[in-house]
Amino acid sequence: MVMRRVIAIALAGASLGGCSSMSWDMFKSDPPTVQVRLESNPPGADATTSLGPGCKTPCSVSVPAPEAPFTVAFALAKFQPASVPVNVIKNPGDFTTPASVTTDPNPVFAELQPATPPKPVRKPHRPNKPKPAAHAAAPAEAAPASPFPDPGAGKR
Repeated sequence: MVMRRVIAIALAGASLGGCSSMSWDMFKSDPPTVQVRLESNPPGADATTSLGPGCKTPCSVSVPAPEAPFTVAFALAKFQPASVPVNVIKNPGDFTTPASVTTDPNPVFAELQPATPPKPVRKPHRPNKPKPAAHAAAPAEAAPASPFPDPGAGKR
């Protein structure tokens, strides 16, 4: 009988010893996530968070609760892109309420402005080169004869 107890205790100890290799990770919960609503006017924009997830507005994405603010970039053809900063608000909770993480703003909204049509490309205006004057480049003796007398001819 004593031998049976020793064997039973030894087996129980061996099985408990196996539990020590068990990881405490199984008791950790997944990091909290935050549900963020993304909207735009006009709808149908591609919205992408700086944390990775994105979707086509109106929609919601679930992001891991970040430690710092993040941004949401909105893009839609024929509209200027927009970026909206999002603040993270962590409430530690107490004995009566659990800890929570929220974002501000929520929903994240972007008013997209129409893209201005590109201005027509104009060729740069080049001033016309003045044509060399034949009478200015040639010496005075080579100037064509004039029916009028030269006023500076007598002062030389």
